[in-house]
Amino acid sequence: MNRITRALRHRNYRLFFGGQSISLIGTWITRIATSWLVYRLTGSELLLGVVGFCSQIPLLILAPIAGVLVDRWDRHRILVITQILSALQSAALAVLALTHVITVAEVIVLQLVQGVINSFDTPARQAFVVEMVADREDLPNAIALNSSMINASRIIGPSIGGLLIATVGEGWCFSVDAISYLAVIISLLMMRLTPAPRAHVDTHMLEELRTGWRYVAGFAPVRALLLIVALVGVMGMPYATLMPVIASKVLHGGPHTLGILMTASGIGALAGTLYLASRHTVVGLGKVIVAGTIALSFGLMAFSFSRSLWLSAILLAVVGAGIMVQAASVNTILQTVVDENLRGRVMAFYSVAIMGMQPIGSLLSGIVADRIGAEMTIFYGALFCLIGGIWFAMRRAMLAEHVRPIYIERGILPWDDGNLAPAPASNVEIRGE
Repeated sequence: MNRITRALRHRNYRLFFGGQSISLIGTWITRIATSWLVYRLTGSELLLGVVGFCSQIPLLILAPIAGVLVDRWDRHRILVITQILSALQSAALAVLALTHVITVAEVIVLQLVQGVINSFDTPARQAFVVEMVADREDLPNAIALNSSMINASRIIGPSIGGLLIATVGEGWCFSVDAISYLAVIISLLMMRLTPAPRAHVDTHMLEELRTGWRYVAGFAPVRALLLIVALVGVMGMPYATLMPVIASKVLHGGPHTLGILMTASGIGALAGTLYLASRHTVVGLGKVIVAGTIALSFGLMAFSFSRSLWLSAILLAVVGAGIMVQAASVNTILQTVVDENLRGRVMAFYSVAIMGMQPIGSLLSGIVADRIGAEMTIFYGALFCLIGGIWFAMRRAMLAEHVRPIYIERGILPWDDGNLAPAPASNVEIRGE
């Protein structure tokens, strides 16, 4: 157990973990409430896709620029500001819903606002992990615990959200979320931080952005890792956007059914991240990425044909585990190989790949589901994910050879009289979040 939670021995990370855990429960309550509210008001799969698109499209556009600023500015201060703004956004949703004047147009506008906030919050939070964990050997564990925190909230949040929607309505869900942000704001303010040195920058912001782009586009392992998570973001993750349709039309349920499905996905994802947290090395995560991608693909295919709530829940647990294992493994590799002066920009591109591509997938899935149905939309998306997983598996050994010198330099792989101790290429893997 100590190996699984070793990053919690760092005080700042422990504070962040506690505060963020509470806040994320509120976030997932709001997510399920927003989906249900939009579907209740409209009954439209297309508008579900539009709302999902609007919530994340700002990240696709703004995150690369935000990544440059994250490398320049104080990441702690950025996080305090973004959490305060997020609390205000949830409070606005609560007021509109509780006064029964909320419309889909207002939901869309507020989702756009939250998307802008997340464009700065997400890369700052990813890059800030290294400042909270003094011992770099604990970094992979901290990243895995971050993912476990997210997925534990996915288990608790939708369950509470489904209960609140059924009993008191969506407005109280948004209110709980707004209050939950206080936990993470307080935890950030309680931290004791040594100001991280920031190199004086004379170059123009666009030049720094181009430097970051040249790095992620020109270094084959980083490029491949971002492509595989982007593919899942576009073709796999939109299943969550269509979940209210599956819950009501296919499984003939209501908010409780939606909560069960979302909770099942969270349980699987939590199991996956606990597995990653128990690992003592980043070596071997290339195979984990392949396994996670293939598992989520087959899980979604089977889910698209399921007409049983409990079978669907079991399959979504497999999907949740696959998605989170893949994403967390990719994150860990990127955090390990990237230089500190590029960290904010690289994590911004990671945020674009894993979250910024989802609005495209959400909009596309809404349009396609309007024509061929939610079930077949999920199936064909999973098929594309499977093809991507096979492609990555075929390139894994070659990508490992590119990463090997960095692992040697950073002491992850051993030396023998100045040379790398013999190790078959098949045993040297890329690592991830």
